[in-house]
Amino acid sequence: MANLKEIRNRIASVSSTMQITSAMKMVSAAKLKKAQDAITAMRPYSDKLTELIQNLSGAMDGDTPNPYTQVRSVEKVLLVVVTSNRGLCGGFNSSIIKAATQYIASHPNQQVDLITLGKKGDDILSKSYAVKENNNAIFDDLTFANTSKIAENIMAAFEAKGYDKVEVIYNRFKNAATQIVTTETLLPIVSESSDDQNVSDYIFEPTQEEIINELLPKSIKMQLFKALRDSFASEHGARMTAMHKATDNATELRDQLKLTYNKARQAAITNEILEIVGGAEALNN
Repeated sequence: MANLKEIRNRIASVSSTMQITSAMKMVSAAKLKKAQDAITAMRPYSDKLTELIQNLSGAMDGDTPNPYTQVRSVEKVLLVVVTSNRGLCGGFNSSIIKAATQYIASHPNQQVDLITLGKKGDDILSKSYAVKENNNAIFDDLTFANTSKIAENIMAAFEAKGYDKVEVIYNRFKNAATQIVTTETLLPIVSESSDDQNVSDYIFEPTQEEIINELLPKSIKMQLFKALRDSFASEHGARMTAMHKATDNATELRDQLKLTYNKARQAAITNEILEIVGGAEALNN
């Protein structure tokens, strides 16, 4: 019967899809372990470096500000949007694109330019907004050296007063099932108040200004690298979760199709038996 053949073909198709989603889940699970270890080990260093920079900047005299700590009237904003190069990871990319769109809509009086890190964000956002630069290849070789090149371009644009503020939107990794959409200010670095700490009691070697000028660029590069590491781990966590759900749904659909196939096959067999019995009765009469 044509109906039985269609059901058999669909069962085969669903089974093939289930094998693909299961394989993708296993691949993402393997990559997630390495990415999770990397971001877990990196966070304490990055957070402590940022805290140190903020404390030192807050204790400096206002006569010699660093160009990366200058707070200006915000007219031009550079928004760094971090997505992935591949899909099939649930709402990972759509949540970032939605957050970027909402950010632009909530700042109508400011010029907002975009830098996209990830092909999915670039494909969508470039249709509606001004994307100044895209670096889709960064996730093919995610290293601190490659990230530093992007950060140096951003710092140069800010130092030349091309932009008054630089924001980063990315998915912060919490666990395999949870990613938090986060918006962080990359530039300027806002110094924290030093009222609770008497920083002037410390003796700096070299001078406090030299330390800040040396550490500030490294801190900015590290903050961007941490955001990329977070996004990379979040991507694999989201894909693993999405593929796990897809595999479960495919298994459920396959079982339902098998049940439907068996019922249709049993009905066909019953009809054939009835026809045979009816024919035999007609011959006897």
